[in-house]
Amino acid sequence: MARRAAQRRDIAEFKAACEKYHFGPGQILPHDSYLINLGHPVEEALEKSRDAFIDEMTRCQQLGLTLLNFHPGSHLQQIPEEECLARIAESINIALAKTEGVTAVIENTAGQGSNLGFKFEHLAPSIDGVEDKSRVGVCIDTCHAFAAGYDLRSAEACEKTFAAFERIVGFQYLRGMHLNDAKSAFGSRVDRHHSLGEGNIGHDCFSWIMQDSRFDGIPLILETINPDIWAEEIAWLRRSRLPKWRK
Repeated sequence: MARRAAQRRDIAEFKAACEKYHFGPGQILPHDSYLINLGHPVEEALEKSRDAFIDEMTRCQQLGLTLLNFHPGSHLQQIPEEECLARIAESINIALAKTEGVTAVIENTAGQGSNLGFKFEHLAPSIDGVEDKSRVGVCIDTCHAFAAGYDLRSAEACEKTFAAFERIVGFQYLRGMHLNDAKSAFGSRVDRHHSLGEGNIGHDCFSWIMQDSRFDGIPLILETINPDIWAEEIAWLRRSRLPKWRK
C-alpha cells in the first residue's frame, strides 16, 4: 500500500511540474531502458524484454505521456535480420494491445554490433508490421544517422537524406528528433555524440532542421555531451529559426 501511495504522489508531482513549466504530453519524449531488446533471438529473453517494455509504456500512460522512445533491437548474430524485424513489430503490437494512448517511437541507431535500425529500410518494415499505425512512429537521431552513412554535412546533403526518409518511411511517422553532432566518422557505425557544431556534422544540418517546417511541432531533444553549454545550444537553435535579418 505504501508503494502504491508513493507512486500516486510521484505521478501528481510530475504532472504538477509539467504544468508549472508549460510542458504538454506531446513535448516530452522519454527513453526506455537500453537493456530492452524487442527483437531478441532467445524466447525467454524476448519475453522479459517485452514485459519490461509494457511496464515502461504503462508508466508513460500513468504519467499522462503520449510517446515512448526506444531502440528497436538486435539479432545478436543468431537470427536473420528479417526475423528480428518481425519480432520487433510483434513486440510493439503486444505492447500496444496492453496499453492505451501511448505511441511507440522507434529510434534509428548507429548500427553498432548487431543492432538494427540503422537503415531507413529497417524502420519501414517494423512500422509495416504494426497493426495500429496511429500509435507507432520514428525518432531520428542525427548522430546515429550520420554514423550509419546518411550525410548531413550540408543543406544539400540533408535534403537528399530526408528525401530518402520520406520515400522509405514517410514524414507522417516522424514523432521526434535527437539533435546531436558526431565525434564518430561518417559511416563508421560508431555512436559518439558531440556538441552542436563541434563534431563532424557541423552547424548547417541543425540550422536546416530548425528552418524546415516538417520538423515543427515535435520534440527536438539535445543529447549533446557538455551540459554546461546546453542553454547556449538551445538559444542558438532558437535563433536559427529566425530569418537572417532578425538574428
